Amino acid sequence: MKILDGKSLALTRRSALADWVEHHVQQAGRPPGLTVLLAGDDPASATYVRSKEKASAKAGIRGEVQRLPSTITEHELLARIEALNADPDVDGILVQLPLPEGLDENLVLDAIHPSKDVDGFHPVNSGALWQQRGEVAPCTPLGIMHLLDAYNIELSGKSALVVGRSNIVGRPMAELLLQQHATVTIAHSRTHDLKSLIATSDIVVAAIGRPEFVKAEWLKPGAVCIDVGINRTNEGLVGDIEWQGLDAVASAATPVPGGVGPMTIATLLHNTVCAWARHTGLSDAPA
Repeated sequence: MKILDGKSLALTRRSALADWVEHHVQQAGRPPGLTVLLAGDDPASATYVRSKEKASAKAGIRGEVQRLPSTITEHELLARIEALNADPDVDGILVQLPLPEGLDENLVLDAIHPSKDVDGFHPVNSGALWQQRGEVAPCTPLGIMHLLDAYNIELSGKSALVVGRSNIVGRPMAELLLQQHATVTIAHSRTHDLKSLIATSDIVVAAIGRPEFVKAEWLKPGAVCIDVGINRTNEGLVGDIEWQGLDAVASAATPVPGGVGPMTIATLLHNTVCAWARHTGLSDAPA
């Protein structure tokens, strides 16, 4: 079984991105700017934001994290976003999820100007993605596509099953696979006979947040397994796909950790630099 090493690929892509930024920063007149809004004290969110902060600095991105109390009001948060929308030195705005209880997630995300929505969650960007006219796509699905491409995983004509239908992963993942001519099925909590769907799928993307829910024995021999899940258990971090026995049936799979997660951060940096290129009028963009 081939291990799809997202950690190694992400480091390579981040290094190339840093070189690209260094080569273009004088022409642009300023470095790329990314601001992250972190409201509340969720430990997982804080850890993830620290990773983004370090990665941004290494890529030559001027990063700022605004750490906000869990008591922040919706009005105060929207006012901060409005100020960032108007700041010409900010190319990307990221609101770390989940938000504290009582804040309207859709209202907050919709307040980010589409040109600075480096997460790809704004309905304008989401709609453009489905019409194949988008300039930005959500980081996790796009990172997965970069990973599949780097390992020369053939998608055209293949049957792909996406387990999960969130706006963050499942739905955009399905569209990106469709754009590469895969035949896509989306499964979810109300899907009947999920095992049968998995057994006939060439590619399985699991994004449901349930530890080792997809069993190795359910898979079609030779299937490619993309595991988006990161679940904390007494035995450590595990994905949504059972790892034990996977090498006997799958042709390729992403590990947890070290698979999809690093690609998500690398793609966030890529989206930010692409936004910077558009905002500063650079004639090209990073690959």
